[in-house]
Amino acid sequence: MTLPVTPRLAFSELPVIDLEPLLQDPRNRPCIGALDRACRDPGFFYVKNHGVESGLVDALYRQAKLFFARPQEEKNRVMIDACMRGYLPPGYRSYEGEARAGTSHQEGFWIGHERQDHPDHPLEGPNQWPGEHLELKSAMLAYLQAVEGLSRVLARAFASALGLGPGDLIPLFDNPTSRLKLNHYPPQDNPAKENEIGVVPHCDSGAFTILWQDHHGGLEIQKKDGHWAGAPPVEGTFVVNLGHIMQVWSNHRFSSTPHRVINRGGNDRYSIPFFVNPNPMVRIRPLVPDGAASSGSFMYGEYQLDQWRRTFPIANIP
Repeated sequence: MTLPVTPRLAFSELPVIDLEPLLQDPRNRPCIGALDRACRDPGFFYVKNHGVESGLVDALYRQAKLFFARPQEEKNRVMIDACMRGYLPPGYRSYEGEARAGTSHQEGFWIGHERQDHPDHPLEGPNQWPGEHLELKSAMLAYLQAVEGLSRVLARAFASALGLGPGDLIPLFDNPTSRLKLNHYPPQDNPAKENEIGVVPHCDSGAFTILWQDHHGGLEIQKKDGHWAGAPPVEGTFVVNLGHIMQVWSNHRFSSTPHRVINRGGNDRYSIPFFVNPNPMVRIRPLVPDGAASSGSFMYGEYQLDQWRRTFPIANIP
C-alpha cells in the first residue's frame, strides 16, 4: 500500500502576497491585512516581489546540486556537529522514542552566522565548509545576507499584523540563531509509510521559515480538517510558514501548521529553507493579550536545544 497522492491547494487557500508595497511602506494596510489572514489560517503563504535577486537563488541552487553530487566520503568530512552546522546524511532518524519517529529520505547541509564557540551559548560556533567545494561558501553567505534582509521585512509585517509597532520584533533577532539549509530529496515514487518519506510530518520550532523550492514540488501541508494538500511551486516566490515561536508570540492567533515532504515525481528535488530564529537569550512569551490562551514563558536557546536534540539525534547535542 502506498500513501495516497494529495490534491494541490488552490491559491485561495494558500495566498500569494505581493511584498512590494511593504518594501515601500512597512505599515501598508492592505498587505498587512492579507498577511494577517494568511497567518491565522493556513499559517503558510507565498511571497512575490520579495527583493531577493534571482541570480543569488540560481547560484546557490547550482552549488547545492554540485555539493550533493560529491562522493559520500567527502560530504562525511563535514558531518553535522552539536552546533547544528554541517552535513546531514541521508536516512537520518528523528524523534527517536516518539510516536512520530521516522527515517527521512533526504540529505542536507546547514550553516548559521559565522561565530566562535562560546561556553555559555552552545548554539554558537563556526560553520563547517567542504574544502573540495569552495564556491559553496560564497554562494551560501551571499544568499544568507539577502534572505535575512527579507526576514526583517516580514518581522516588521508580522508585528504590525499583531497590533505591535513595526520594529517591536526586530530586537528579538539581534543575535539570531537562524540557520540556512540546503536540502536534496532523491526520488521516492511509492512511499508506503508516513515515517519513511522525504521529511516526516512536523511543525517548525523557530519563529518562521522562508523556503525556496524547485519546480518539482513535494511540499504538503495539513489542513484544519486533517487532510494533506500539496503546496505547488510558484515561479519567483518563496513559501513562508510560521513556527512555534510565532504562534506563542501571537498568543495562538497565528497558526504553526504541520507539513511534510514527499518527492514523488521521479526526479531529484532541491529546496533551500531559511529558519528564522531569535536570540537564544530571549524569553518567549505571548506579546499580545488576545488569543486562545496565554502560555508560560521559556528561554528560547534552551527550548531550541531540546528541539534539535529530539529532531536530530545524529548531531549528538549534549
